[in-house]
Amino acid sequence: MAVYAYIRVSNKDQNEERQLIAVRAFGVNEENIFIDKQSGKDFDRPAYKRLLKKLKPNDTLIIKSIVQLGRNYAEILEQWHVLTKEKGVSIVVLDLPLLDTRNKKDFLGTLITGLTLQIMSTFAQI
Repeated sequence: MAVYAYIRVSNKDQNEERQLIAVRAFGVNEENIFIDKQSGKDFDRPAYKRLLKKLKPNDTLIIKSIVQLGRNYAEILEQWHVLTKEKGVSIVVLDLPLLDTRNKKDFLGTLITGLTLQIMSTFAQI
């Protein structure tokens, strides 16, 4: 059971330090932090692809904000499904505790997480 972090900034001129501080404070080891410096319009990103290959069931993925995961509503929902259902990974979104799947495996928790994810994914795309 490992803890990983994913960090994304839109371009090489943006600084990922704020996200690094947050995931380090959560206790993520440096070798488990994956960083992309490119648009979140799709998931064709090298560090994200490497991260997907590393993730195993019962691992935890930390992201600072849902917009760091992506900017496309449909693809965010698809990747959330891949991570949580297909790979069996828990996700913690630091800026939004409602999107912490570690302890919300029951029906109500899944419902609340799903609704929150849909709303926040809409804002991420906008």
